[in-house]
This record gives sequence, C-alpha cells and structure tokens, in this order.
Amino acid sequence: MGEEGTEGTVHLLCLAASSGVPLFCRSSRGGAPARQQLPFSVIGSLNGVHMFGQNLEVQLSSARTEDTTVVLLVGLEELTNIRNVERLKKELRASYRLVDSFLGDSERIGDLTQCVDCVVPPEVSLLQEALSGFAEAAGTAFGSLVASGRVVAATESWWRLGTPEAVLLPWLVGSLPPQAARDYPVYLPHGSPTVPHRLLTLTLLPGVELCLLCGPRPPLSQLDPQLLDRWWQPVLDPLRTCVPLGPRALPAGFPLHVDVLGLLLLHLELKRCLFTVEPSGDQEPSPEQRRRLLRSFYSLVTATHFPPEPGTPEDKVEDAAQRAQVPRACYLVSGPEEPGTGWRLVALQLGPRRLLLLVSAQSPTHGLRSLATHTLHALTPLL
Repeated sequence: MGEEGTEGTVHLLCLAASSGVPLFCRSSRGGAPARQQLPFSVIGSLNGVHMFGQNLEVQLSSARTEDTTVVLLVGLEELTNIRNVERLKKELRASYRLVDSFLGDSERIGDLTQCVDCVVPPEVSLLQEALSGFAEAAGTAFGSLVASGRVVAATESWWRLGTPEAVLLPWLVGSLPPQAARDYPVYLPHGSPTVPHRLLTLTLLPGVELCLLCGPRPPLSQLDPQLLDRWWQPVLDPLRTCVPLGPRALPAGFPLHVDVLGLLLLHLELKRCLFTVEPSGDQEPSPEQRRRLLRSFYSLVTATHFPPEPGTPEDKVEDAAQRAQVPRACYLVSGPEEPGTGWRLVALQLGPRRLLLLVSAQSPTHGLRSLATHTLHALTPLL
C-alpha cells in the first residue's frame, strides 16, 4: 500500500498463498523504515478478498483506490506448503533488513535495472588477481569483493550467477549490519531454490567485504589470518581506495564534465551498472532528489524509447528491421526549456551500453547529445 507524495508510507504485506494468513508486514515512510503498520482490519479485509477470489479461482494481484495502491505478494513455491505458520514467521525475520533496504531510499539501483551495482577502483587488476588466488586457496570458484553492497571485483564463476542471484547477494551484504565475519545460509532463487548455500563474508576494511559462496566446505575457521595476510596484505593500498567508492562508484579524479550531476551506465549484455550522484555534490538538487530523477528517467526511457534487447538469435533476426528504427538518444527537461531553468536528463545507447545523465540547468539542450557521447566514450573502458 503506497500513499501519494514523496513522504508517503509504503507497506509491503506478505501472505501465505494457501491460507491468506499474513506472514509479515514491513513499512517505509519517506524512504526510511517506519514502525507504522497496516491496521488489523485492513489485513483482515485483504485476507477475506484473497480467500473469496481463491474460491472462485481468481488470483488478486493488486487493488487500487484514489490515493493508495495495495499489492499482494506470494512467496516462493516451497513457502506455499506451510506446515507451521508461526515458525515460518520467525524464520522470515532474518529477511527483514533485506526487505527494508528495497523499500527504502537506496544509493544502489540494481533493484530497478536488474543489473549488478559495481564500482571501479583505480587498480582493479591487482584486486582481481588477489581475489582469484584467495578463492582458489579457499576451495571455491565463487568469490567477490564488495564495497557498500557494490561489486568491486568477482571471479568468473561469480559473474556467471544468473539474475536475480547476482544482484541479490551483494545487496544482501550491503543491507546487513557491520560484522567481522559471517557464515550465512542463502537460497539461490534459480540455481538452488531448495538447498541453501553458505555465504561467507570477511571484513577486510570498514565497508569493504570479501564474499565467498560455497557448500559445506570450507569452514569459516579455515580462513585463518595467515591466508588473509598472504593474499590481501600486498594489496592493502589498492583496497583502501575502495572504501570511499560506495556512493561515488568512479575513481577519484575521473574526468567528468562539470555539468554532470549524476549518471547511470548499464552494460546490457554483462548485466552490470555504474550509478552515482556524487559529481558536483554541492549543487542542487540533493543526492536524494538526483537518485529519484534518474530512477524515474530510467523507468520512462526503458518503457518508452529503449525496449529490451531480443534474447535469442531468432528474436534478433525477426526484430532487425524494427530495431533499426529504435531511437538511440532522447532527452527531457524538468521544467521550462530555457537556459538556466530545469534540470536536463539525457539517455544515449550505443551497442550494449546505455548511459543516462542528469545535467545541470546551465547546460544547453543542443549540446546534450555531444556531452552524453563524450561521457560514454570516457566511461566505456570501465564497464
């Protein structure tokens, strides 16, 4: 249930598919977790509508009024065969932080793009080499280095994880409270929806965590300090450069035009993205507004101008003629199209890359495509 306005409250209600019994309700107000919950009468009404529709073999997916939206979410298939509702409710508490992070005002955007949020350190090759060596020594092919919930480097097997696993795992790490080490059971929605894997995390520096996805082995105790020192002590300085990269995403001193207030770069084939609203941080609008503008603009251009790329070779052949007419650039002015008024939003797609820019009001509209093209060429070696 979402109330209109930027300070409105959003409620996420999870019901058991078989009985309609509420399993949990999480709320967010103004982008922050809220204690406000749906009244019992509303939950009871939703349960009644669910049961009535189920008896008629009708599935209720959403209900709308003039100022609210109600969405009913059904759990995974194995959660529909519930043996003990109260026990399931307790087990679901472990997911509250992750759920709340999706309801809140996040600095990441993978929830919307379904691409992995990444950052680019200055010396990524050294960190990649250390990560690959450490993962091999630990006995797993799945390893990643994560800064504030964004991937710095990952092994080839980690990158081959499908969606949504590749997006959810670093997001989960970023949503958890700081901890020196973790041994966390996780289910992979596509790869292993019924048997949990182990997600091992080790904090190398504040905000920078080493993540390993593995089976019963190795035990967490096997990852001793000597093994960590062997692989990570030589790259301590490159590791330090990752600490501020969470919200910034780009290396310090990366050349961006002074008018660029925020950007989103997506590699549609690799399913990775760079997202930042840090450039020119002292100007209006605020970082929160910049994120909202870029997220809304992404939704608009994806739905209107840049349809999803065809998946199979047959699709590509059939759609070749239509894709030749698809626009490769568009822009939007959030206000009067006059110099010095209204922020500019521009999108450009070249090959597998799509770039969205939030540009200051001083930037002339006739130069937006040139600015976007120059920025995309500068960012291409990074992603």
